[in-house]
Amino acid sequence: MKEIIIFGSTGSIGTQTLNIVRRNRDKFRVVGLSCNSNIELLAKQVEEFSPKYVAISNEEAGMQFRQEHSDIEVMYGEKAPVELASIDEGELIVAGQVGISGLLPTITAIKKGKNIALANKETLVAGGDYVMPLAKKYGVDIFPVDSEHSAIWQSTHFNVGDKAIKKLILTASGGAFRDYSMQELENVTVEQALQHPTWSMGAKVTIDSATMMNKGLEVIEAKHLFGVGFENIEVVIHKESIVHSMVEYVDNTIMAELSYPSMELPIALALTYPQRIESDEKSIDWKKLSSLSFSKPDMKKYKCMDLAIKAGKDGGLRPVVLNATNEVLVEMFLNGLIKYLDIPYYIERTLNEFAVEGIVCPESIIDCDKRVRTYVRESVKR
Repeated sequence: MKEIIIFGSTGSIGTQTLNIVRRNRDKFRVVGLSCNSNIELLAKQVEEFSPKYVAISNEEAGMQFRQEHSDIEVMYGEKAPVELASIDEGELIVAGQVGISGLLPTITAIKKGKNIALANKETLVAGGDYVMPLAKKYGVDIFPVDSEHSAIWQSTHFNVGDKAIKKLILTASGGAFRDYSMQELENVTVEQALQHPTWSMGAKVTIDSATMMNKGLEVIEAKHLFGVGFENIEVVIHKESIVHSMVEYVDNTIMAELSYPSMELPIALALTYPQRIESDEKSIDWKKLSSLSFSKPDMKKYKCMDLAIKAGKDGGLRPVVLNATNEVLVEMFLNGLIKYLDIPYYIERTLNEFAVEGIVCPESIIDCDKRVRTYVRESVKR
């Protein structure tokens, strides 16, 4: 029985992971759960799955939870996720947090020799140059949970270092505003941005999908995960979300992974690799699936993706600046403080004006992240 620890257990990835555990109780034991502040849902998860440990980042919520649950070890406060990652139990970490908060717990888990089912984009976007060599040093496997990266992983037959790979092709739905003109984007609302055409995800990821920032971040991730150059990664719009990504080989043959949109499929594979388990997801009905379409993304419309890829090519701490700026701006947009098109505007402005220097390590990443967030908030306010 595999012991797992789930970070972001009350979020989209976490709850879907627990759905898989619920159907396969003979295969998994939940050792620990971690969330930010949703202690109401966390309490229900604790009751059902009986973890030995929980970690709550919000100190006030953590203190309340500890008072109400004396029969479980409760860690709380900013450092609680790192404390949970450092326990001896748990052979696999599900990194389902959103944002830079996933970086330090993942690094800690790697140093403890725990394998990582990685859904947290920011870990590799901000720290890939540090995290990937660290995983190799400690003999840790990183299993991609993003549907696109899982598709590539499967299409390489789990042979990530295959020298015969010519190109990685990431597919993108195009998000909520796929069919909007630039003029129509000027006054779109938060509610409109959250209406993803094919996937059900958390608010931040859904906004990133609308701007296609998520695809830019995934390009950076793919570079780190699969060891290919940016010139060998392509993005195509695929509105049906059936082909989840493709690998082109040197003989020009292409391998792809196809399924109806479901995050539970890549999560389950990351949990059970190298085996597969049965799924409740429906099979593709080829009689009803009349067509699959692919097109080139409009880089003017999806400027966030363009900026992300450029930041990835620049390397160093530049992706940290990109990521921190985007996180702040998406939060502001969700709270109605800025307009949708302000997101790419302020990202480009910050990348142009914010000076960065230094090597990529946990300390430099966290320091840069904090400075950028302060800068962006003050810049927008001015």
